[in-house]
Amino acid sequence: MTVLPHKHLDLQGDVAALTAALMDIESVSGNEAAIADSVQSALEALDHLEVVRDGDSIMARTNLGRPERVILAGHLDTVPLPAVPGSRGTVPSSWDGEVLYGRGATDMKGGVAVQLALAAGLTEPNRDITFVFYDHEEVDASLSGLGRLEKSFPEWLKADFAILLEPTDGTVEGGCNGTMRFQAMTTGKAAHSARAWMGENAIHAAAEILVRLRDHEPATVRVEGLDYRESLNAVKVHGGTAGNVIPDSAVVEINYRFAPDKDLEQAEAYVRNLLDGFDLVRTDASAGARPGLDRPAAASFVAAVGAEPKPKYGWTDVARFSALGIPAVNFGPGDALLAHSDNEHVSAGAIRECLRALETWLTS
Repeated sequence: MTVLPHKHLDLQGDVAALTAALMDIESVSGNEAAIADSVQSALEALDHLEVVRDGDSIMARTNLGRPERVILAGHLDTVPLPAVPGSRGTVPSSWDGEVLYGRGATDMKGGVAVQLALAAGLTEPNRDITFVFYDHEEVDASLSGLGRLEKSFPEWLKADFAILLEPTDGTVEGGCNGTMRFQAMTTGKAAHSARAWMGENAIHAAAEILVRLRDHEPATVRVEGLDYRESLNAVKVHGGTAGNVIPDSAVVEINYRFAPDKDLEQAEAYVRNLLDGFDLVRTDASAGARPGLDRPAAASFVAAVGAEPKPKYGWTDVARFSALGIPAVNFGPGDALLAHSDNEHVSAGAIRECLRALETWLTS
């Protein structure tokens, strides 16, 4: 097998051009080795940083003895490439004026480029910085490179504040909602559909579950000054075996996005109370993260950005930092609504502005 040399990354040039170079290294989840090699090589060339690697995750940090330490984190992987012929959201990247198209443009090669530019440019920041570049974010949480780093290098993940450079259109998004999934199951009695009175229809029995979910009024919960909008929905329904058989079982799959004022037990109790009387099995759960914007480091960062902070409705890895006792926010270039799309793109100006805001905060 031929081993290709890693791609050289210019960390001193235009951060938008660096974004394009990162996008041109295909890094679909499970295939992050090439981009990890390039990132590691670029960081190891910087004498002011200590660098470690674990699998396809790389961390680098300053050790200046500053009173505060901040983590800047981002994932190296992307979702699979588009299947649509001629899509602009693919690899390699392409430019249309000052707009950069391709897989990972928003999620999140722009944020990773900002991290690398800061790693190279800030030799005397006002806070110590730990840069975290991790693999396997876009797949099952059990495979997460960040989760692996928590176990392999716990000392490296100690900090006063963390910023995850996921796309936020340049706005600080504090904390995140939690997410929880259930299966609500009903049972019946199979029978020939020509003699339906001989059976009990499990799909019909599931109708009450759907009615309760339809009529449920989702809450908006204020947490530390931010309004988190919840949602509780059926996301999949399945049951039955054939077109002439009364089904004897049915399953409604449910997703609950809950505000970070609740822990997992409270969130589960809320759903079980709403669907009391039905057989519920919790299949997945991830706690949310409180915004922590009252912490000094977070407050100074919000002031440096200068825009009103918003809540994060989706779940992100800020929750992992929150679980470690580190307040964390999302802040990065690009529109999150374009992530994973066949039209994924980001403006060069948005990437440069993200870099400028973080440079200002870390040097002023």
